[in-house]
Amino acid sequence: MNTASLDKLLLGIDLGTSACKVCIFNLDGRVVGQASKPYPVYYPAPDFVEQNPVEWWQAICEAIKEVLHKGAIQPHSIAGIGIDGQSWSCLPVDREGEPLRNAMIWMDRRAVVQSQKTVDKLGFKRIFAVSGNSFDPTYITPKILWLKENQPRVYDNTYKFLQSNAYIAFKLTGTMTQDLSQGYGFHVFNVKTGTYDSDLCEDMGIELSKLPDIFNCHDVIGHVTKQAAEATGLVMGIPVVAGGLDAACGTLGAGVIEFGQTQEQGGQAGGMSICLNQALAHPKLILSSHVIPNAWLLQGGTVGGGSLKWFKQELGAFEALQEKTTGENAFDLLVNQAAGIKDGSEGVIFLPYMAGERSPIWDKNAKGIFFGLGYDKGRGHMVRSVLEGCAYALHHNLKAAEEVGVQVDELIAMGGAANSHLWTQIKANVTGKVIKVPSSDTATTLGVAMLAGVGTGLYRDFKEAVDRTVSITRVHEPDMKAHRVYQKYYEVYREIYENLKDTFAKGEV
Repeated sequence: MNTASLDKLLLGIDLGTSACKVCIFNLDGRVVGQASKPYPVYYPAPDFVEQNPVEWWQAICEAIKEVLHKGAIQPHSIAGIGIDGQSWSCLPVDREGEPLRNAMIWMDRRAVVQSQKTVDKLGFKRIFAVSGNSFDPTYITPKILWLKENQPRVYDNTYKFLQSNAYIAFKLTGTMTQDLSQGYGFHVFNVKTGTYDSDLCEDMGIELSKLPDIFNCHDVIGHVTKQAAEATGLVMGIPVVAGGLDAACGTLGAGVIEFGQTQEQGGQAGGMSICLNQALAHPKLILSSHVIPNAWLLQGGTVGGGSLKWFKQELGAFEALQEKTTGENAFDLLVNQAAGIKDGSEGVIFLPYMAGERSPIWDKNAKGIFFGLGYDKGRGHMVRSVLEGCAYALHHNLKAAEEVGVQVDELIAMGGAANSHLWTQIKANVTGKVIKVPSSDTATTLGVAMLAGVGTGLYRDFKEAVDRTVSITRVHEPDMKAHRVYQKYYEVYREIYENLKDTFAKGEV
């Protein structure tokens, strides 16, 4: 038997875009078991992006069983469970919690018409004053309005609209909830007060009764039911907390709980989260409640984090073969080629808008671009430009935050990209900021496990949780000479988009 099973353990569930991750931690933040299971993304029509919530639950059940079995972990040693989820998933369920259709996930942009009609009717200022966020089709509210207009029977039969982590929490406990940190996905959620605005709800034509009750992220909302225990291999009665937004849980897991601290995330949905003591909004950024009480996150969200993965899949056949034959990691092989290229990739610039782009340009028509290729340029230039393009996107969001008086001095990195020393250093050089890297690359699941630990009283407060579980292993100081070089290329990066955005809007030729 694993001796860790004799201790009290915390289970964190991360419901991501391409897979779920399940990690079990001891109270010092050490991983004692982890597993991951994928599930598909469906694209039934242009701008339609969906996932099947039943497949979410099946994957999580399989992952929990696997991690318990492989780690020889006794289920009764698990003292609390937290769930985080991808943002802006719109899932209508009936009174029994059965999904009435697939979930429209964060990449779904079908509700363009509904977004514009609502802004024209109510005005941007009124909506923004309540929500602190732009009325973009990727959020939940426009998707609800699309559903009401295009699938009225589904809307009428909807008991509650659940987000991704709330659905899994329901499957575990039978309780339907809305955590505070994901509330901003509903524009009728007042981000300052943490409550629904009934007048705005009525004027938008959304029934307030269809929105779940709001809970603090660390609130215990219920306990594992007999049915859930049988499906997962857990035991009945384990307390489950409401959980929260994946980016916010990752921010906690990276140790960001003090005002002014900033988390930087490199992944399929990358970006940054700045911890604030007031709800300070920017129309081109994202504002949510933090998963800790009385704090907010001013966020930038980008889609470019998956660009290197795309490059490997489409143009990295040699590296993939080498990985199979020698065991060398294909990503490392690609990044090694970039290491020999000068800062700025000798003029090769990559726009990482591989699925449109979120903040701060909010352009669904934006496209990925390699600019500056020539016969004198090679794969190393292209790879480095991908790394630099993602760093430019981060810098763009940080510059937007400065427009509302938010100044960032250092970043705490998380996500798979943080494991790359070169990529992290490039981000430090592009932004001119110090970047610190914690010891664990499981920050998101650690963060949601911390919520469970605080909610069940195993940690006195969030400071104790962070002090006990998070430690910094690397620090990247910016090379200011390289920063000055990058500042010039950053201006070109911005100019390329500005010159092409009208062309992007013309769509397919």
